[in-house]
Amino acid sequence: MAELATTPLTGKALLQKVKELSNVPRRETAKACGYYTTTKENKVRVNLADFYDALLTAKGVAIESPKDGRGREASYRVSVHQNSQIVIGANYTSELGLTPGDEFEIKLGYKHIRLVKVENGEIESESVVS
Repeated sequence: MAELATTPLTGKALLQKVKELSNVPRRETAKACGYYTTTKENKVRVNLADFYDALLTAKGVAIESPKDGRGREASYRVSVHQNSQIVIGANYTSELGLTPGDEFEIKLGYKHIRLVKVENGEIESESVVS
């Protein structure tokens, strides 16, 4: 059996060790690369999930999404609520750089609603909501 690593291998060292142990079962390979824990009863538990994650990272495959995982992604669609209101979410207002208190002139068109920002009584820019 291969010598056990005390700390989990990463990067090129992990890839090299996996290549050396290509004929060994995957649990033994993960264990030899340091991806295991020992329980109170001195039983060895192999952590394959962390082993696979480290292997993918070493090969250059991004497994983490760039988002922080909180909240929802903008769908760029709104619906009319039961009280006949249309609510535009914070993700849209922050994307447009809007702040509380900004005022808009509402222009109704054929199959669209146009919001025109009003600054000091003057129309500044237009945003279209279809």
